[in-house]
Amino acid sequence: MSEVSKEYNFKSVEEKWVRSWDNSIYHFDWESKKPQYIIDTPPPYPTGNFHIGNALNWCYIDYVARYKRMKGFNVMFPQGWDCHGLPTEVKVEELHHITKNQVPREEFRRLCEKLTYEAIERFHQSMGRLGLSIDWSNEYVTMKPEYYVKTQRSFVRMYEKGLIYRDDHPVNWCPRCGTAIAFAEVEYDSRTTSLNYMRFASEEGDMHIATTRPELLPACVAVAVHPEDERYSRFIGKSVTVPLFNYDVPVISDPVVDRSFGTGIVMICTFGDKQDVRWWMEHHLPLRQAIDRDGRLTGVAGPYAGLDVTAARERILQDMKAQGIVFKQEPLAQNVGLCWRCKTPIEILSERQWFVRIDPEEIKRTADEIEWVPPHMQVRLKNWADSVEWDWCISRQRVFATPIPVWYCRTCGETIVAREEWLPLDPNQTSPPVKCKCGSSDFIAEQDVLDTWMDSSISALAVAGWPERKDMRMPTQLRPQGHDIIRTWAFYTILRTKSLVGMKPWETILINGMALGEDGHKMSKSLNNFIRPEEVFDTNGADALRQWAAMGGSPGSDIMFQWKEITAASRFQQKLWSIFRFSLPLIAGAEPLAEVQPGQVDRWLLAELDALIKKATIAMDAFQFDETMKAIRGFAWEAFADNYIELVKARLYGSDGPERRAAKSTLYRAIETVSLLLAPFTPFISEEIYHTLTDGGSVHAQSWPEPLGFDVDPAGLTIRDIAAALRRYKAERGMALNAPLPGITVYSDIALETVDLSGVANSPVESRMGSPEIETKPVAVRPQMKIIGPLFRDRSGKIIRALSGMDPAAVACQKAGGSIRIEVDGEDFDLPPDAAEIAVETHSAGAAVDVLRLERAVVLIKR
Repeated sequence: MSEVSKEYNFKSVEEKWVRSWDNSIYHFDWESKKPQYIIDTPPPYPTGNFHIGNALNWCYIDYVARYKRMKGFNVMFPQGWDCHGLPTEVKVEELHHITKNQVPREEFRRLCEKLTYEAIERFHQSMGRLGLSIDWSNEYVTMKPEYYVKTQRSFVRMYEKGLIYRDDHPVNWCPRCGTAIAFAEVEYDSRTTSLNYMRFASEEGDMHIATTRPELLPACVAVAVHPEDERYSRFIGKSVTVPLFNYDVPVISDPVVDRSFGTGIVMICTFGDKQDVRWWMEHHLPLRQAIDRDGRLTGVAGPYAGLDVTAARERILQDMKAQGIVFKQEPLAQNVGLCWRCKTPIEILSERQWFVRIDPEEIKRTADEIEWVPPHMQVRLKNWADSVEWDWCISRQRVFATPIPVWYCRTCGETIVAREEWLPLDPNQTSPPVKCKCGSSDFIAEQDVLDTWMDSSISALAVAGWPERKDMRMPTQLRPQGHDIIRTWAFYTILRTKSLVGMKPWETILINGMALGEDGHKMSKSLNNFIRPEEVFDTNGADALRQWAAMGGSPGSDIMFQWKEITAASRFQQKLWSIFRFSLPLIAGAEPLAEVQPGQVDRWLLAELDALIKKATIAMDAFQFDETMKAIRGFAWEAFADNYIELVKARLYGSDGPERRAAKSTLYRAIETVSLLLAPFTPFISEEIYHTLTDGGSVHAQSWPEPLGFDVDPAGLTIRDIAAALRRYKAERGMALNAPLPGITVYSDIALETVDLSGVANSPVESRMGSPEIETKPVAVRPQMKIIGPLFRDRSGKIIRALSGMDPAAVACQKAGGSIRIEVDGEDFDLPPDAAEIAVETHSAGAAVDVLRLERAVVLIKR
């Protein structure tokens, strides 16, 4: 065994193992007979850098993957990259000072791919440095044809089942990104706006209507009142004139109208919000689209056409005020829908788009078949499913995404959906190899692309071998993900897997929280609370960061990053290293436990070790990483370092014999087991310890430890407690811990071994069965000035001197009777019993002793 440095050099150790590990041991074996454990790993957007939030998520996954391998599972921990989508397009536009429409489509896609590959390489470096046991043989990149062919095949199959269709329908639209987005991609922000009160003229008199969006006046198609609102009953069925634009719209009644908001009259526009869409459909109203794809007013807005929404609002309000149409304004707090990527307020436009049919009830039924960790997170999915009113809009007006494999016949307008055997393809680069049924070969390629969730929502299917492998491994065993994408990734994956193969995508879904800054807020560069993993790698190492992730809390809870927790993790690693460094030369040649006879203290530690293994196993099976890590730390600090090692030092340093060999074997077993239990959490220091301990073995090729069957030994537990009591005894008297004592006798109903107690006390120790015979003798009277002084004032000095000279036994007897009588200068005084304390001396077998009373023993120490 090699020499071990005093200080643990995390940087040297971690970088060494990053360079030398053979990651092929983490590859999934498709032919293995072991039970499978396939993880549907999140494929991140590879833009920017790997951040602390990523580190938290991937640590969780790695804990599970490493643990399951050690438990005998054939584990797949794949890594995918969800490349497509707006984040990369926006970044390319910023870097090259272009828009997607200023360069050829293929050139723009090439720039996106280049940026993505650069980001993937950065992620590779960070993931390797974090010590993740990823199966790189099952890496996938969604922008590569070998992956997006799966997305296209899923599109074709769902289209053939009638689950995908194309139609004109209102959709959420981001003017900045120039694309439709799904409701799951809409975020809401609380803002203060103005509620504007306007006059609409009619033959029945003016109607006063309040709106926050006067720029939608040219899109007004009706005015609605509540059918039971007597204020406006005379208007129902009549018409009113839209101010400024001077066209008439009907007045309708609808029970959804809120009579208490504004004036109780609602302007229905196409479209201001989802409620406008409902009314438009229910009442079969006409469509007036006043806002275009660029967020500018259309021709129906007359003189305001071409203005953006903000400018149009200001101009229209200005003109209405000038004409006396607006008569009141008041502030109003409201939630504004934003594009989740660029934070631009969305519009609702009527567009011809592609949609996936959503069956909320089937999604909820499938979710019930899945184990949710923690269970309450399932409520988020159910609530979202209950709120869904529209089908999923899957077409996007962008470039960097999976092409929709569709053409349209220029002659007859027929939709031509590609056959599976034609895929993968881009319809803008390839024409269908068949003619239209009308005989034409003139086609228009679909310009739109698929929502990136169409790629990632088949991740479980893809890693399980769909659609190529006949032995598809569905369902997978685990989906780890954040709670922020339950309504997107989890929802869409359940929908798509059920639609394509008729089953649930995973057996368990593990939800993790968000990583917060030290200020308790979500990490953000603008808040100056952002930490990169590399900062921690440089100062404390990857294992320290991994400990923080494990100790931060239970699954589902947000975790605050705190440097003090990183420091605590480093201290634990140094403590573990010090234990290892101390033990290594002393356990050379340690024999298997089966070949030695462990003593009482050895059996106590081995029982504690068995209990730790059981607790850690239960916690890991329940994904309670914090409980596992706390238990390991507690054992290492207290039972192992502070108690066992201190107890057996004398044996370890003593002459060779059965007792020393038992201590060596026990110490070896403890260090080996702790390194195995820590392997999923701290792979670097665990590997360094195990590799050195075993002369070349890898901890990551070992099995999870099993209990050896040691029950709690009350004798060993008692010896531990006695040793702790002896250390306290010396400390309270200012004695050095290695100072000898005249003699120690231990009485207990258990026959106790004394070799370790003698070593701890540096004194001879005798063990006897039963209880000691002890007598207590009063040896001195200690007057209490605080009692005597206030009672006797100037005579208190004489009273104290007289009291001090009395027979201690006599004073003790009087105290027991309730008062103490004393004579001073011929005068008797009666003192209260608390005027004196009696110093006593304990004797056993005629010798003065100090007595330490413990739960299972009495310890007598000669004075």
